[in-house]
Amino acid sequence: MRAEDLPALLDLWVESWQAAYPSIDFHARRGWADTRFAELQRDGARILVAEADGQLAGLVTVAPDTGYIDQIVVATAVRRRGVAAQLIAAARDVSPTVLELHVNQDNAPAVAFYRREGFAVSGEAANPRSGAPTFRMTWRA
Repeated sequence: MRAEDLPALLDLWVESWQAAYPSIDFHARRGWADTRFAELQRDGARILVAEADGQLAGLVTVAPDTGYIDQIVVATAVRRRGVAAQLIAAARDVSPTVLELHVNQDNAPAVAFYRREGFAVSGEAANPRSGAPTFRMTWRA
């Protein structure tokens, strides 16, 4: 990610989450996302982006020391075209032995995608912001 990518990255984050959960106002959460991406970078996470046709198509954040993926989003216009799989592959380049993330249990398409990518449910938790039940999913080389 380049510094100049941040506005488009935040737009993408809002768009992706709004599509997944239309009843929640993710435009109102844009400031939180801005702060969160800054925190992730400060703490050493890598923010990797994918482009398609010269536009930002997706992003993934991964902590090199733990393999934790805090955020992964794909633009709605390029969903189901392999962008998410490419982002997971890029995350594996950063953390080649383990990747871990939390996913909302009610996000069946995401859970199915992670399973196809070799992740397995390794625990359950709750989203600290919304209280929604989540799965902890882990991939190991």
